[in-house]
Amino acid sequence: MHSLRTKITMLTTCITVIAVAVVAVLSVVFIRNTEHRKSDQLLLLLCETGERNLDYYFDSVEKSVRKVATFAERDLDGLDDEHLAKHTERVSKYFDEIANKTNGALTYYYRIDPGVSEKVKGFWFINLDGKDFVEHEVTDITQYDTEDTSKLVWFTVPKYTGNPVWLPPYITENLDVKVISYNIPVYHRGQFVGVIGIEIDHSMMAGQVESIRLYNNGYAFLTDAEGNLMFHPRIDIAQMTEEEAPEMPEGLLSDSTFTIYTFDGEEKEAVWLRLGNGMRLYVSVPERETDGDWRQLINTVLIAAVVVLALSILLTQITMRKITKPLVQLTEAAKKTDNGDYDFTLDYNGKDEVGTLTRTFRRMADHMKEHISELNKRVYVDALTSVRNKGAFANYIEELQTKVEEDPEHTEFAIAAFDCDDLKSVNDLYGHEKGDIYLKTSCRLICKVFQHSPVFRIGGDEFTAVLRGSDYEHREELTREFERASAESREKAQNRWEQVRVAMGIAAYDPQQDHSVVDTVRRADKIMYINKKEHKTAGG
Repeated sequence: MHSLRTKITMLTTCITVIAVAVVAVLSVVFIRNTEHRKSDQLLLLLCETGERNLDYYFDSVEKSVRKVATFAERDLDGLDDEHLAKHTERVSKYFDEIANKTNGALTYYYRIDPGVSEKVKGFWFINLDGKDFVEHEVTDITQYDTEDTSKLVWFTVPKYTGNPVWLPPYITENLDVKVISYNIPVYHRGQFVGVIGIEIDHSMMAGQVESIRLYNNGYAFLTDAEGNLMFHPRIDIAQMTEEEAPEMPEGLLSDSTFTIYTFDGEEKEAVWLRLGNGMRLYVSVPERETDGDWRQLINTVLIAAVVVLALSILLTQITMRKITKPLVQLTEAAKKTDNGDYDFTLDYNGKDEVGTLTRTFRRMADHMKEHISELNKRVYVDALTSVRNKGAFANYIEELQTKVEEDPEHTEFAIAAFDCDDLKSVNDLYGHEKGDIYLKTSCRLICKVFQHSPVFRIGGDEFTAVLRGSDYEHREELTREFERASAESREKAQNRWEQVRVAMGIAAYDPQQDHSVVDTVRRADKIMYINKKEHKTAGG
C-alpha cells in the first residue's frame, strides 16, 4: 500500500503535470497569437503613417496642377496663335507662383498640341539648383507619333484617355534627372488643347518610402493601381524598360490588407493600403523575422515547463501555495498585455520555474513596450531637432479638425508657420553639419518663445506651431517677442551659422473664411512667405 506521502506526491505530480501542460499550451498559443497580432499591428501602423505622409505630399502636387489646369481652361478665349500666345504667357506667370509653393517641384510645363497650333508650343520651366525657375527650350514633340500612347506618355496618355495621370519614375531626356510627374489634359469647348504637368524630384518620394523600415530587412515599396512598380528601394525602376520590369509576386495584388507571398525564395508578410491617387503602398518583412521572437519565447516557456515538471515531485503544498500568487499575477499581466496594456507589476523574483517564466514574460513586455515606444519616437519625432515631425503634425491636424467640426464657433487656435532663411547658403558655405546647427538653433528659438505650444518640423527648413490657450490669446505679443528674440540671438551669435533669421506667419482660425484647419495652415503659410519676402527686401 502506498503511503499518504506517496499518494500526495503522486496526486501533486499529476496535478502539476496537468497544470504545467495546460499553462505551456496556453502560453504557446497566447504568445504565438499575440506576437503575430503585434507584428501585424506594427506593419499596419507603419503603412498607415506612410500612407498619410505620401497622401499629403501627392495631394499637394495634384492640387497645384489642378489649380493651374482650371485656370488655363477658364483663361482660354480662342485657339488662334495670337490668343494662344497671350494665354500661355498668363498661365506661365500663374504657374510660377504655384510651382514655387509646391514642395519638390523640379519642372513645370504647358505643351500645346501641334494639331492646335504649330507656332505656339507652350513653355517649360526648370529649377535644378533650388533657387528660381528658369525657362528651358521645349521638347520638339512633332517628331513623335502622338497617337502612340507608348511614346511621349506624359503627353499622349492624358490626351487619349482624357484623364489626369501619374507617371512612374523616368529619366528626363534633356535634363538627365530622375523624376515622377503628374499631368492633366486641357480642353477648350470640348477640344483637346494640350497638357499641363509638374515633374517632382524622385528623391522626395523615395525618401518618404525608404524611411519606412521594420526589423532588420523590412522595407516599403510603391505600385500604381494596376500593380506596376512605381518605387522599390532595391530595384531601380527608372533604369529598366517595360520588358525588364519585374512581375509582382503572386499574392501581392490580393484584395486583403494583409497578405503572404514569396520573393527570391523567401516567405514574406506584407500589408498594403491604397493612397488617395490610386497607388498602393506596401510594407513587407520576412516571416523569419516576425516569427523569431515568439519561437524563442515558446522555447523558453517549454523549457520552463519541463523544469517545473521535473521539480514538482519535491514540491510541498506550501510551495504550491507560493506558486499560486505569481501565477495569478502572470495571468493578469497576460490579460493586460493581450489588451495592449503593458503597465503591470510582476514582483515575484523566485529562483524557480515560475520565477523564470515571470522574468521572461516581464522582459518580453518591457522589450515590447520599449520597441513600441522607440517606433513611435522614430515615426513621430524629428531625429535632428527632437520636436514632433510631419506625421505627428498630420495626426494633430486631424484631431483638431474633429474639434472644429464638432464646435467651430468655440474652437480657438492659431497656426504659426516658420521658414528658416538662408539655410541653403549656410549649407553651401559651411557644410550641412553647420546647416544642422542653424536648424537646431532656429528650432530652440521657436520653442523658447512658443513654449506652451506644440512645435512640429514639417519640412527641411519649415516648422509649424499650433497656438492654443494662453499662447493663442497673446499671439500678437509673442510675435513681437519672437522678432525681438531673433534680433537678440543674432547679435549675440559669433558664428554665421548661429545667426538665424526665421520668417514667420501667424493665422488665427476664422470659421467664416476657413472651411477646415488646412485652410488656416495655408493662410499662415501665405503670411509667412510675405514676411520672408520682406526679409529679402530689407537685405536680410
